[in-house]
Amino acid sequence: MSGDVVIEPTKEEEEAVSVQLQGKKLSWQKLGRNDSLDMESRTVSGHYGRDSKAVKWSVILQLAFQSIGVVYGDIGTSPLYVYASTFTNGINHIDDILGVLSLIFYTLTLIPLVKYVLIVLRANDNGDGGTFALYSLICRYAKVGLIPSEQAEDCDVSNFQLELPSKRLKRASRLKYKLENSQFAKYFLLVATMLGTSMVIGDGVLTPCISVLSAVGGIKEASAGMTQDKVVWVSVAIIVLLFMVQRFGTDKVGYSFAPIICVWFSLIGGIGIYNFIKYDPSVIKAINPKYIVDYFTRNKKDAWISLGGVVLAITGTEALFADVGHFTVQSIQLSMCTVTYPALILAYMGQASFLRKHSELVSETFYKSIPHSLYWPMFIVAVMAAIIASQAMISGTFSIVQQSISLGCFPRVKVVHTSAKYEGQVYIPEINYLLMIACVCVTVGFRTTEKIGNAYGIAVVFVMTLTSTLLVLIMIMIWKSNIFLVIAYVLVIMSVELGYLSSVLYKFDQGGYLPLAFAAVLMTIMYIWNNVYRRKYYFELEHKISPERVKEIAAETKFCRIPGLAMFYSELVQGIPPIFKHYVENVPALHSVLVFVSIKSLPIGKVPAEERFLFRRVEPRELNVFRCVARYGYTDARNEEEPFERMLIEKLEEFIKEDLWLCQTTISNMEIAEGDQVDELVDGETDQLDENSKLAQQENQKKAELEKQIETLDRAWRAGVVHLIGESEVVAGKGANIGKRILIDYGYNFLKRNLTQSGKVFDIPHKRMLKVGMTYEL
Repeated sequence: MSGDVVIEPTKEEEEAVSVQLQGKKLSWQKLGRNDSLDMESRTVSGHYGRDSKAVKWSVILQLAFQSIGVVYGDIGTSPLYVYASTFTNGINHIDDILGVLSLIFYTLTLIPLVKYVLIVLRANDNGDGGTFALYSLICRYAKVGLIPSEQAEDCDVSNFQLELPSKRLKRASRLKYKLENSQFAKYFLLVATMLGTSMVIGDGVLTPCISVLSAVGGIKEASAGMTQDKVVWVSVAIIVLLFMVQRFGTDKVGYSFAPIICVWFSLIGGIGIYNFIKYDPSVIKAINPKYIVDYFTRNKKDAWISLGGVVLAITGTEALFADVGHFTVQSIQLSMCTVTYPALILAYMGQASFLRKHSELVSETFYKSIPHSLYWPMFIVAVMAAIIASQAMISGTFSIVQQSISLGCFPRVKVVHTSAKYEGQVYIPEINYLLMIACVCVTVGFRTTEKIGNAYGIAVVFVMTLTSTLLVLIMIMIWKSNIFLVIAYVLVIMSVELGYLSSVLYKFDQGGYLPLAFAAVLMTIMYIWNNVYRRKYYFELEHKISPERVKEIAAETKFCRIPGLAMFYSELVQGIPPIFKHYVENVPALHSVLVFVSIKSLPIGKVPAEERFLFRRVEPRELNVFRCVARYGYTDARNEEEPFERMLIEKLEEFIKEDLWLCQTTISNMEIAEGDQVDELVDGETDQLDENSKLAQQENQKKAELEKQIETLDRAWRAGVVHLIGESEVVAGKGANIGKRILIDYGYNFLKRNLTQSGKVFDIPHKRMLKVGMTYEL
């Protein structure tokens, strides 16, 4: 038509299409050899990150409201104890109140608002946040993983791809090169991630202690007979009850979280305005940082020590980033800027105004500053807010342990998914009871919020500092930010955090040792498990069985094929594990269909279900032996919707059918080519035509063979599925030094004996599970 506009493709577009076609041709050639693990990963296009698609404002507003109840419980309850923890020895000068208020104002502005809301949230991993998100981004951009399980096919997973600026700078390439070629850097990144994880778990212990103890302590204002001992035991009762209901899942009471925390913020903000107007509106001048300088000039060392109390104003800030996976970046930014930040500023200003007139009441600032008529409503809401803050940290601890398991840094304890409606809500019985015991011991042992606050501050600042360290690597290497922006971040944000870190470490002997002790225990467990996990992987890699050897085993006359389908599980990605050889030497029989299933964790939050399984056929075809790589992200929930077994069988059948479809396409193309050749046939080309006919006949035979294999797979599934679990025992090899013997023979095996068996990971029925044992000498 004359009115049509023909748009010619650009040279760049033509080159891109050419590359895609070449890639497809290569994949088809591989499929002809039945040796492809990348075909499945190319079947789904697009980006699955939560923040990759536009979200309606109505949804953002709803998520922002819900996030108030989940994310801000910890930082929202900080006004209960900040001034009391800062002025532990009383207020020496009336203007010290302005100095501390100014510190709180600028700390809240710089860390939660500027650092997390404006910068760190940008470093989300396709919508997921936390220490693992930062580590996974670095692992995807630079090969810094300590397990050699990388595959080219992994880069084709839609969530795996990084959105990078087109401009590449030399310093980014140099940093990437140094990280990839430095064993120290690889270990440092892994250890930093473990340390950050351990400190967040320490938060999960300390948050219930300090929040509940501070809230319950307010009852002493209404009852003169309420001693500190009674406050402690009431707090212990609430904490025990809190942990006992964890197995029911947070979604059972989740709907009440957001309204209660909204009421809490409304009350502390409103009371703050009331106190600000009633007592001393002049505290508004604390916005001038000059009062911080005056505060340090007057108090010198004591002012520096008091920073350990000021930093409690930003406890729970890490939840802004860690919980972004349950919401969106925009919803977190909106709720922080419009509700949380203004309410906290007003609360601290109101308390400062009250203290300007009643400086002697600093140890009981929160409840003394409440109007008498609002005491009981405020007490009830404070206790509920403290419980919610504790609940959020406990749930976060469960999620972090789940992520540690996926990274091979924690024993495979039992993970229960408590909600089919809300993703990421998990419950871990062993961890729950250990946290409960630790919380009770800390509450009874420390008894006051002052000592717990010393411990709490170290855990909080350590996590923030580690987040900043990983973020600087991302800014330089992945974002390729302007070097002056990186320097400004280090000089402003990191210098503030290091100042707080130095202050909280000063109180090491006054309770500050507690989170470090927790971290030491958790780091020991993680190091032992991860170290032996890697040793096992390398052992299996060195002793793997080649497909040729499998062919030889199956061809031996003493072997018989029995009806049914067998799944042989391992974590080895490159090859067939040596434990299979041990199995066939003792059981001279193979099922009619055999699938070697390799479980693999990718450094991404989630793997779309369509891209979870990769398959490879072990030649020859009549063996009916396949290899499968099942890929999971660090937040993926297994067995949430349907059994793993059914998913794998369905995807395997799709793989066989796709192979069949490609063969049919090839046959059709050859028939068309034959027709063209007949029309243009000349002398001397008859032999070529005969050759094409033979090829077509061979392809027809292959088609019939593939149809037969689909029937064989269905028949094997109906006959029954058997799950073969490799239970490898590990011992230190002969001649090993005493350190290696303690690590493997005692440390690792002690942890292994006290954790859930691997069959629980995929909910394998015990009646259809066989365990194959073998000893590895590492």
